[in-house]
Amino acid sequence: MNRNQEHLNYIDTVNLGSYYTPEIIVDLAYSILQKNVPSIKDFTILDSSCGYGSFLAKKNIAKRLVGADIDEKAIFEAKKRINGVDFTCQNSLVNVCRKNLVIKNDEKLIAIGNPPYNDTTSIIRNSIKDVSVQDKIDSDIKTRDLGMSFLLSYNKVQADYVCVLHPLSYLIKKANFALLSRFAKNYKLIDGIIISSHEFSNTSRGMAFPILVALYRRDQNGMTYDYVQNYQFKVKDDGFFRLKDFDTIINHVQKYPNKKYLNGNDKPVARFWTLRDINALKRNQTFINSDTYNTVYVLMENLPYYCYIDVFKQYADKMPYFIGNCDVIIDNEKFNEIKECFVAHSVHTNPILKNKFKFREIPDAKLKIDNYFKELLGSKLGEKYAKNFN
Repeated sequence: MNRNQEHLNYIDTVNLGSYYTPEIIVDLAYSILQKNVPSIKDFTILDSSCGYGSFLAKKNIAKRLVGADIDEKAIFEAKKRINGVDFTCQNSLVNVCRKNLVIKNDEKLIAIGNPPYNDTTSIIRNSIKDVSVQDKIDSDIKTRDLGMSFLLSYNKVQADYVCVLHPLSYLIKKANFALLSRFAKNYKLIDGIIISSHEFSNTSRGMAFPILVALYRRDQNGMTYDYVQNYQFKVKDDGFFRLKDFDTIINHVQKYPNKKYLNGNDKPVARFWTLRDINALKRNQTFINSDTYNTVYVLMENLPYYCYIDVFKQYADKMPYFIGNCDVIIDNEKFNEIKECFVAHSVHTNPILKNKFKFREIPDAKLKIDNYFKELLGSKLGEKYAKNFN
């Protein structure tokens, strides 16, 4: 069955977050679900952002299948293609309750699918984003991102399980996790696999970012951010990784504009662009010449760490995609052993620093840095990633 939804133009695709799910990923989600929910046939399965119904085309999988979507043409096509599903055209983030989805209170419920994600605060494609999409959402589930609002909506309908795709950043970024507090208080991540956004043909033009095919179980104890940091994430075809295994640069530097924190005796020696995650670092500047609303002022004692970030940017394309939404990683002990190599390399490769500082070149600095990154990645993620620095 061809499940590619081709009726949306590019702008509508961005604003609705409508990137449709390859069958292999649908099968992956169901394999995770069936492994953990042996009595799946006793459940009603709901996809409240169903599109053409990719997640509802399974035969004899559940007691009942329900599909909803805001896109009238998508629902029309889904009804033509798939029998035995209760389809409805509606905005699933408005007046959220079981009654409006024609689901009884006593039905055991699994929410499934690939809900749209569209962060209105992101600078990516912001010139064509329609922020009014968020204005219509129920106030108690309204966030800056449609995907987060969908997660909160599953809590409102009290789904017993939630098996959906969403950016890994929803969990691993502390600010995002806080926005999901109502969901996190009632659900626990029990299984999941990280895949690349490049698994979706419509997103292959951009930078790859990690998507989690996640399974949550309703749990009165919920989950904390510490639980997420200690969770061992599976990566499709690539082993595992755990946030707690990495030290990050935020433990050593100021990421955001810090002018108001400086005192009269502080003498900044450089300016740096605001830091976000590794993928943002690939796009953004490091050292800058002028003052902006994004300026971080660098003091001399912290200069080596900012030089580290500058050098890290040069190596960022060799880092695995699944850490792209993490903060810049560092082994502080080993960094301090060769920090003069990072400073020298940064000064001699960054034109802004080259004009400001006079540091002697270190002949084997590049080799030592290569070995540092090889060991950093190899010790945490395996030799496969260490080979990127040979």
